[in-house]
Amino acid sequence: MSSNAADLIRIARDEVGYHEGRSGGHWNNIQKFSPAVAGLEWSQGEAWCATFVAWCAEQSGNAGLFPVTASCAEGVAWFKERDRFTEYPVIGGQVFFGPGGGSHTGICVAYTSSTITTVEGNTNDGGSSEGDGVYMKTRERRSDWVHGYGIPDFTEGVVLADPEWKDRPGALYFGQEASADDSPSGGAPSGAAPAAGGGDGYEPFPGADFFHDGQNSDVITRMGERLVAEGCSAYAEGPGPEWSDADLESFRNWQHKLGDSGADADGIPGPKQWAALAVPRG
Repeated sequence: MSSNAADLIRIARDEVGYHEGRSGGHWNNIQKFSPAVAGLEWSQGEAWCATFVAWCAEQSGNAGLFPVTASCAEGVAWFKERDRFTEYPVIGGQVFFGPGGGSHTGICVAYTSSTITTVEGNTNDGGSSEGDGVYMKTRERRSDWVHGYGIPDFTEGVVLADPEWKDRPGALYFGQEASADDSPSGGAPSGAAPAAGGGDGYEPFPGADFFHDGQNSDVITRMGERLVAEGCSAYAEGPGPEWSDADLESFRNWQHKLGDSGADADGIPGPKQWAALAVPRG
């Protein structure tokens, strides 16, 4: 099954390059999105960044997970009323800009430790909140311009950087960087935690007790190979099938890459960290 977040992002990306109409030598805010969203027909000719997000939600099968409004401020309020608003990036989340989040909005499609990548309607090359089309933008992650993010209740769960959501059902925590590729595939019931591996050809989480001195398994080799591929290797040789200090340190590097620290970065895999690594089955 596909991912709600991935479908949303695909629909949004497909619109990059679309431009509103022109009249009298000027862009005029006439576009295809307002007439297509029930209840927002009146917004034709008005600023349409929030309308674009509502249209993407409907087109991708996510109606009901985003506010149907042409107002950025109302969008912020909609998510806050549901206790689904954060100052941290969210993959597929609605990002709000400006004082109180009321100036502009778009969809967050990726983030790093220092940037966010978005798809936004009614902007331009300069990132204006009153532009001419749909653009993909890279903006500073930590900026007075970025107010916060709405957290959609995606069926498959949500990927986000908010440490307070680490242990919430239906949340997969990536503190430093993530993209649509990190969204779990659909199928988990709403509110359920993403599966800890085992689906789509990936090794299920064997449990924390599996990782101990003397353990010998091809699963450890495949885990190590994935850690090497992710740039987290602490191996002088290998990896191999016997659990070692090099495996421990390599997995600790992976935990740090996910943004985990302290007791969450002890080198012993946890279920969400294991699921994020996507160790293939033998």
